[in-house]
Amino acid sequence: MARRPDAGAPPPRRDAPPPRQGDGPSRDAPRDGARPGFGARPGYGDRPGAAPRPMAPPLRSGRPGPVPSSIGPRRPAGPPGAPPNVPPNVPPADVPAAKLTLKARAPREDDEDARPVRRPGMVGPPGAKKPVAPPPKKTLTPSDRRRDTRIDVNAAIEGEDERTRSIASVRRARERERRQQELARLRSGAERVVRDVVVPETITVQELANRMAARGGEVVKALFRMGVMATLTQSIDADTAELIVQEFGHRVKRVAEGDVEIGIEGDEDTDVDLEPRAPVVTIMGHVDHGKTSLLDALRKADVAAHEAGGITQHIGAYQVTIPGGQRVTFIDTPGHAAFTAMRARGASVTDMVVLVVAADDGVMPQTIEAIHHAKAANVPLIVAINKIDKPGVRPERVKQELLQHEIVVESLGGETQEIEVSATQKLNLDKLLEAITLQAEILDLRANPDRAAEGTVIESRLDRGRGPVATVLVQKGTLKTGDIVVAGAEWGKVRAMLDDKARQVKEAGPSLPVEILGLSGVPTAGENFVAVKDEVQAREISEFRTRKLREKQVAAISAGRGSLADMLARIQAGAQKEVAVVCKADVQGSAEAIGVTLGKLGNDEVRVRVLHSAVGQITESDIQLAKASDAVIVAFNVRATTQARELATRDGVEIRYYSIIYEVADDIEELVRGKLAPVQREKFLGYAQILQVFEVKRIGNVAGCRITEGVVKRGCGFRLLRDGTVIHQGELSTLRRFKDDVKEVTNGYECGMSFVNFNDIRVGDQIECYETETVAGTL
Repeated sequence: MARRPDAGAPPPRRDAPPPRQGDGPSRDAPRDGARPGFGARPGYGDRPGAAPRPMAPPLRSGRPGPVPSSIGPRRPAGPPGAPPNVPPNVPPADVPAAKLTLKARAPREDDEDARPVRRPGMVGPPGAKKPVAPPPKKTLTPSDRRRDTRIDVNAAIEGEDERTRSIASVRRARERERRQQELARLRSGAERVVRDVVVPETITVQELANRMAARGGEVVKALFRMGVMATLTQSIDADTAELIVQEFGHRVKRVAEGDVEIGIEGDEDTDVDLEPRAPVVTIMGHVDHGKTSLLDALRKADVAAHEAGGITQHIGAYQVTIPGGQRVTFIDTPGHAAFTAMRARGASVTDMVVLVVAADDGVMPQTIEAIHHAKAANVPLIVAINKIDKPGVRPERVKQELLQHEIVVESLGGETQEIEVSATQKLNLDKLLEAITLQAEILDLRANPDRAAEGTVIESRLDRGRGPVATVLVQKGTLKTGDIVVAGAEWGKVRAMLDDKARQVKEAGPSLPVEILGLSGVPTAGENFVAVKDEVQAREISEFRTRKLREKQVAAISAGRGSLADMLARIQAGAQKEVAVVCKADVQGSAEAIGVTLGKLGNDEVRVRVLHSAVGQITESDIQLAKASDAVIVAFNVRATTQARELATRDGVEIRYYSIIYEVADDIEELVRGKLAPVQREKFLGYAQILQVFEVKRIGNVAGCRITEGVVKRGCGFRLLRDGTVIHQGELSTLRRFKDDVKEVTNGYECGMSFVNFNDIRVGDQIECYETETVAGTL
């Protein structure tokens, strides 16, 4: 197919510059009636006398402007004096028109569209050359690159701006490629990285896979090979995780949650750092044997006169300066049976125990318990025989009774010191202090005051105005105001410290008991306290201990519910009755003692359940808890707030106030008895011997009997004995003497008896009569 000669011309460019003056018509601006590159169309020539359309001025970008609309009157164009409607530079009609020719435009370097479009089967014009590849672009310098990335007005109008990737995008792509290459290398096994994998006590399979940089499916497969069926979200123990880590070729680093407590107790003290300290003496013995009175005589105080019921119900700590100038710390413990935990706590923090025994009462149960606590704590014992001023007392009887418990005093050839004292008359108190000083010299008590403080919480309570208050005994180091301490599951900054006389102190050395303020909560009595370096460590330790305490409580509740078999057994036997109690006390030790006392009450039918035990006032939450559980609130030396009292009155919740602990036990025991079901009990009445058997119509056999023992009552129960064997058990239907019905027949008289639905009676059988009575249940 032949190609037109003018077919090789490139198509017109829209962005070409306007034609210059004198160059003739441009190919980019086609004549009227002609198409570019194909000449004039037939039948569409120039009209005679028609003026060509004026060209719009070019835009700043070089493009031709829009063609003006032909609507409206045309203004005359051309130079002055020219005929109308004749454009300038156009020859008149009588002058022959010049011949117009098309000239090929020289292609520019950046004109990529100048190349002709070649179609299949078309033959190019003769002499056409092959397109030459454009020269390679120059490498741009950073300044040129920055200049090229700028957008000007022309680039925005022409749309020639080119969007480039940001540096952050390039970096992300390179990092993604690097990770993919590393993962591919690890999967191929070409290079194995040995990692230190930290394994806690429990860990999920997915987390273990992440720490080993392995796929979760591979870890699950390894567990399946070991016989452990676990998914990615399930947890495995540390031993199983260690085996998996070793199988994958990594190193294992076992850690536990309790590692936060490692190192808080400090290093061991050397002999060079140790200095003498005051001895800690615990006063123990039976209730009402004069322990507090003896301590009052030593302190020259009167604590016993202000105690409810005349008995000590709190543990107290005091420091006394003896006439020689030395200091002695005394810990006073209650003697009531309910305060076993307090006595054990006092024996565990002491250096020696002074066992107070009343000369007129001798060795009692709590005296024996105190001896056992002292032996368990492995501390020396000093026996103080009190009340020797009473007439008729025999101290030798006390010494003999102590021998039964392996306590041999010095007067009987033993090693235990004994002092006969009188707290009321202040007799031989100096000898008691001398014995304490001698025992302290033998023990050689020393401690390091230049270290972080450590000790034990003796007692704790919730004060209305000061918040949580803990009585602590410093055993090592020096506790200062502003220190960060951890006491059990609670922590805080020491805001203030007070001694036993309520005086503020700035620091407390070894063997000094003080009250500290500033803890986050009421710590449990008997817990250790330690000063730490910062709040972060204190908070971590507190959270760990709180979590462990919560887990222990949940486990105790689950254990109390029992297994499924136990639950089914309770359902079959009937629901077990219970007495629910909410206990609020003034100090932690009293709440603990009440909980132990109430826990001992009850039996298989009725039990006492302590729903909540805490220190402080009775609040609205306690009332709501008691209402939801139908419980009784026991308030020991505390009172309810105004809002709680109104809420209890409105909801009908019973609040019982106590100041003596044995009254609590007695009242709760009465509640337990009220829950017990009545008991059916048999009461023996007497025996009767069958002498003759009579047959009566409409009645059956009637036995003629003689009462041989006791009495027989109408309607009572009976057992028929034949040759010592019970043949039948039932009830008497009639009881007669002669022809009259009687209510009872006594010993030695004869009577006639008939039995309900039973006629197999013989001469010589013995009848045992009884009656059933209903009595209240007992514990």
